[in-house]
Amino acid sequence: MASGTPWDDRPAPTLDEFEMLGREAFDSLPEEFRSLCNDIQIAVADFADRNVLESLGLSSPYQLLGLFEGIGMAQGATEIRTGQMPNRIWLYRRAILEYWIDCEDSLDAIIQHVLVHEIGHHFGLSDDDMEAIEAEAD
Repeated sequence: MASGTPWDDRPAPTLDEFEMLGREAFDSLPEEFRSLCNDIQIAVADFADRNVLESLGLSSPYQLLGLFEGIGMAQGATEIRTGQMPNRIWLYRRAILEYWIDCEDSLDAIIQHVLVHEIGHHFGLSDDDMEAIEAEAD
């Protein structure tokens, strides 16, 4: 299955297919951007777990499309720490698919947007910072 393949007449992508879409979205980013993220793993789950939702003050698993987990560049990600878990970006398949139902964007575009947003957290940007950047770009 190639990126950009319409999903209109197909069943929803599986977790494995969704992970592939996330990797394709990452691979499509400019090299200079990707080179700053070479330690980030991309993981997919249907939803965030209850502890994550509670820590963010969210009541529904559909409220969270993605999550950066780890130590970002602003927190010293370049320092090697013993026992440190890898930096990871979670893409939440069911939440993204639900968002896609009510959106005019392609599934690929939504996945890429969520991925770039979470990479922004790796760079130390807040949600407010990224909203301001997006507003400026529009």
